[in-house]
Amino acid sequence: MDSNVLVELKGGREFRGTLKGYDIHMNLVMEAAEELQNGESVRKLGHVVVRGDNVVLISPSLED
Repeated sequence: MDSNVLVELKGGREFRGTLKGYDIHMNLVMEAAEELQNGESVRKLGHVVVRGDNVVLISPSLED
């Protein structure tokens, strides 16, 4: 936890931020999150909760 991650959702949406927590359903709590488009930040979101059934993949983020 407290790791920077890249999260891809169904429909192709991507988010990058600091993983603060998760549960058995893979619901994610992220801090300092931002939405990405073509690898570039398009919107800063701050604190977000991502519903687990929308998550396609979670990987370590290459950027801090």
